[in-house]
Amino acid sequence: MRKVHGLLKGFMAIVFWAVFFLSCQGTAEASGPFGPPRSLSRGEGGLATAIGYWRNESDYQIGRDRTFRQNQIYSQLGYGNKNWEIYGRIGFSDLKISEAFRGDPDSAIISKNDFEDQWIWFGTLGAKGFYPFNRAFGIGAFIQGSYFKDFNDRVSGTFADIPFAAQVKVENLWDANFGLGLQITSFPRIKFYLGPYVRYSEARLASSAPIPGLVSNAGSQRIPEGWHLGGYAGISLPLGRGFHLNIEGRYSERFSAGAAVVYTY
Repeated sequence: MRKVHGLLKGFMAIVFWAVFFLSCQGTAEASGPFGPPRSLSRGEGGLATAIGYWRNESDYQIGRDRTFRQNQIYSQLGYGNKNWEIYGRIGFSDLKISEAFRGDPDSAIISKNDFEDQWIWFGTLGAKGFYPFNRAFGIGAFIQGSYFKDFNDRVSGTFADIPFAAQVKVENLWDANFGLGLQITSFPRIKFYLGPYVRYSEARLASSAPIPGLVSNAGSQRIPEGWHLGGYAGISLPLGRGFHLNIEGRYSERFSAGAAVVYTY
């Protein structure tokens, strides 16, 4: 019992420091939900499928903070039992970068402000493990990563009375995440969960020509993100006949959220 209490105290300390750091620094969100720490696959082992939607918002440094907004639709296939699960997703995502082309120099006139592209495919792989202290309470850990195919857009304008036109790409956008989760199961099998996570993400920005206020030279440059800390929480509701509704949200500098319908075989 002392061991259990020690684990609980350690976990709650992690949650506390996660919330503390979130209040002190801005971070970007990760793509896609993490889900409850305990697998929704049957206890003896089996498959689980899902369809879901995720609204993602994050900030990247491209000269200054630029807000990335994505609407993601995906399907998921997982296999596991009551204590572990591996899963994969495939889906489509748009991307809007607010004020990506806003001309900082006064002499720049640009055809539009925002970078936009529609329905580019992405993939996600993940794994999770869970340790139950009893039938109502447990703790888990997960690892999850996503990769997005290149996003493209075109922009034109004039700078110092000289016209320009460029094709712009956001290339090799990916993230990797690791986190912990505390789960409480109440009657009738409703699961509440929350916890901290750490994230690493990066991408490359490529342009066929210089764009005032965005890139000074044609070519490709790395969009730095690095490691960040965040927090997440969610609920899983049984719908009957093997179906569950999962709702999850995350907050750091910006809020991201989504929902999925899961079916267990």
